[in-house]
Amino acid sequence: MKTEKEYQQAMKILIEEADKIKTLISNQRNHLCIAQCKAFEEVVDTQMYGFSRQVDFAEKMGVISIKEGQQILADLEKKLNQVYSEIYEGQKETQE
Repeated sequence: MKTEKEYQQAMKILIEEADKIKTLISNQRNHLCIAQCKAFEEVVDTQMYGFSRQVDFAEKMGVISIKEGQQILADLEKKLNQVYSEIYEGQKETQE
């Protein structure tokens, strides 16, 4: 059974990890590496996979609910998709 303190600590750690991935994505967007560097997609995929394992572990330990875990992952994927869309739309406009 999770306590409120355990829940808050787990959420803090997961949010910090998600923020690290968001920062990585945002920093690369600023350098346009996403559009020019296929290896970056591999790095992001690896980071996302590792993070999803952390979320899964927290769910299995009963520290967060499955719904909360899914929401954290969905928010992060939404941010990633938003950045990719911005980059590729910018490339498209540049090429026209």
